[in-house]
Amino acid sequence: MTRDDAVTDFFALIRSGELDRVRFLLGADPSLASAKNQAGVSAILTSVYSGRKEIRDLLLASGAILELQDAVAVGDLARVEEIVGKNPHAAKSFSADGFPIVALACAFGHFSVAKFLAEQGADVNASATNGTGYNALTGAVAGGHEEIAGWLLRSGASANYRYGAGHTPLLTAAANGRLDLVKLLLAHGADASLRTDDRKSALDLARERKHAALAEFLENR
Repeated sequence: MTRDDAVTDFFALIRSGELDRVRFLLGADPSLASAKNQAGVSAILTSVYSGRKEIRDLLLASGAILELQDAVAVGDLARVEEIVGKNPHAAKSFSADGFPIVALACAFGHFSVAKFLAEQGADVNASATNGTGYNALTGAVAGGHEEIAGWLLRSGASANYRYGAGHTPLLTAAANGRLDLVKLLLAHGADASLRTDDRKSALDLARERKHAALAEFLENR
């Protein structure tokens, strides 16, 4: 088996959450903790994307070397400060798969990291370069992080940002049943009349997903 094949198999195990097999492979080859796939995405970042917290913690305990995208995704502020301190422009950088690193911090709920990056010049409105259009606010809303979303809106993030198939942060919040976020976005100028590309409104999405309290709130506005 080639190194590339071993890394491919290792990443598949991470995504499927096979903790014991990941541990076994790390025992045989500890360098896998710092492995990257052909796109430059690390094992750590893959574990975070996949929601595999136990594997993330195992990789960290196994000595994974954290680059900026990884440190941001796991919320290691000290490591982020160390890297950005050596290269201030890195605060404005993107992950290997095209997400603004400040958006990663917001999506995974690392408020202190997000604030530090913004203080160092990160653009809270920067959009992903990978075709998704995701930005910091869409990440915070999708992740359900109300405090971060409020900070972003106060910092100039657009409540009516369009991305993906015509989505907006409000439409995403409605689809996820997050009445708190819907109220927050409306208070910052979100337009409840905007629809997805397939013509679904926030109310349509709330009804479709059976979020009764949220649907009632939107109906009574």
